[in-house]
Amino acid sequence: MFATFLFLSPVVGLAQPVPDLGPETDTPSIDDFDALPDAEPDESGQVVVEETDPGETLSKLDSLYEDLAGAEDPAARQRVARDIRRIWMDSGSDTVDLLMARAGRAIQAEDHGLALDLLDVVVVLEPSFAEGLNRRATVHYMKEDFGRSLVDIERTLALEPRHWGALSGLAIIQRRLGFEEQALSTFRRALEIHPGLENASDAVESLEKEAEGEPV
Repeated sequence: MFATFLFLSPVVGLAQPVPDLGPETDTPSIDDFDALPDAEPDESGQVVVEETDPGETLSKLDSLYEDLAGAEDPAARQRVARDIRRIWMDSGSDTVDLLMARAGRAIQAEDHGLALDLLDVVVVLEPSFAEGLNRRATVHYMKEDFGRSLVDIERTLALEPRHWGALSGLAIIQRRLGFEEQALSTFRRALEIHPGLENASDAVESLEKEAEGEPV
């Protein structure tokens, strides 16, 4: 993870949009950042999650990550990934869960200003909630504010180093900025955690060909 975080330092201050790199540069979708919850909000707008002891949650996460890395069946892999993301979404606060659900709807509606306002409150209320930071990183990316996106990605990974969505987001930005070698390493790390990431797998294949001088 040190190599991952090392990349962030030179570009933290980057707040202006980066110029378009041309048609060969993939444009990530929101799914690349795993920004939206798998579970639907209830009538009050909250995402319902099962309350568990923090120690039990960590133990369960460790087990789920092992299952995810070793799963060969795509359907089983998706189920495990969904279980992990549901744990990610559990902030431990009803207020934050409600704000996250509303921010998710704002993102879907492409109301980035409202989404950021809501997520700023989330981060203030629960600064150790990795998914709040990850989702805010997504919105910053959509606004092409890569500097702020990278700061939130770094904070997300400090809290949850196995967050494949944040790693994928980091790799996408690294690639957009022309740091192909670092992007390749980060995409590979994401795939070690979640081997079923098709976008990351395609990116690794493309970057490896580029490194070998082959046509993409």
